[in-house]
Parts: sequence; structure tokens; C-alpha cells
Amino acid sequence: MPILTDHGRNLLARALCGRNPALPNAVYVALGSGGGTNGVTGEPAGNGYARQRITFTGTGAQRNAEVVRFIFNAAVGTLTHVGLYDALSGGNALAYGLLTQSAAITGPGTVTIAAEALTVSGD
Repeated sequence: MPILTDHGRNLLARALCGRNPALPNAVYVALGSGGGTNGVTGEPAGNGYARQRITFTGTGAQRNAEVVRFIFNAAVGTLTHVGLYDALSGGNALAYGLLTQSAAITGPGTVTIAAEALTVSGD
């Protein structure tokens, strides 16, 4: 997921210039049916969906430290993108990218992101 949103690029630029940006206290991962400079688009509403808090580990490229699970109690369509946000709902999009494999949610089910499967790097 190496694509920074506009907000993510601005945070990075301020940090590199020693301007001490307000960094997020927590990071949440979201799913959606598309993506762009403002994060994921087509983020499900309801049907059990909620952004999930995520923690990262690493000294260079950052990888999710634990398994992340999204649980659905009804159909939400096909999800193709993943994004990082600084809030459980609303907030600022930080980065986004394509899922390795799209997930067609046609009824109750779970989408799982394995530990260390989500990578964020400065590339």
C-alpha cells in the first residue's frame, strides 16, 4: 500500500522539514470498492462493517503486527481497495492501495488480512 493520500503526503513533507506535524494517535484500516488521493471510495456502510484499528511493526517498511478481521452480516459488494485512516469514522485518509485479491461479499462472512501482509513503505 505505498500510495499516500494528499493528507499523508502533507504530513510527510512537514515531518521531513522539521515542522512537527500532528501525527495520528491511532491508525485504522478500511476497505472499499475504489481508491484515490482522498483514500478509499465505496467504503461499506452498515451490514456489520467497521474500520479496524491496526498497529504496525518494523524498522524500515512497516507491516501490520496482527491479523485484521472485517466481519460482515450481509452483502456489501466487491471490495478491491484498502486504506489507512486516522479515525474510526470520518477522519483523514493517510494511504491506500489495491487488495492483493478482491473480496466479493455476497452475504455474511469475513475478510481477513494476515499478520505482516499489509506493508507501508516510503517507496
